[in-house]
Amino acid sequence: MGFVNLHDWIDELADVLDVETEVDEGLILDLARVAAHNVQRTAAPITAYVLGFAAGAGGLDPEQVERLAAKAQQLAENWDRPSDARDPDDVDDDVPDDSTVDHSTDRYED
Repeated sequence: MGFVNLHDWIDELADVLDVETEVDEGLILDLARVAAHNVQRTAAPITAYVLGFAAGAGGLDPEQVERLAAKAQQLAENWDRPSDARDPDDVDDDVPDDSTVDHSTDRYED
């Protein structure tokens, strides 16, 4: 199989998915490349999907999509967490040992 005309693919894909859209494939490919290199390889399609979802949900025009893509690309360019780093919000904090405290009279609200 040789090279495929990306514009033809986008047109056919939009027809199959029953959407009217204009795609700046250079913008999407640049964003995907930065996400793949700076975050992790699998971040590329996820990033493009989330950008598309945000654009569709917000009914954004092409200039607004460009601004969102720039924000996403800046996030990816500045990404400094290794792929195995835990999310700081998911880190378990130490739970104090209060086993010597009598909780029998404590009242709890449901």
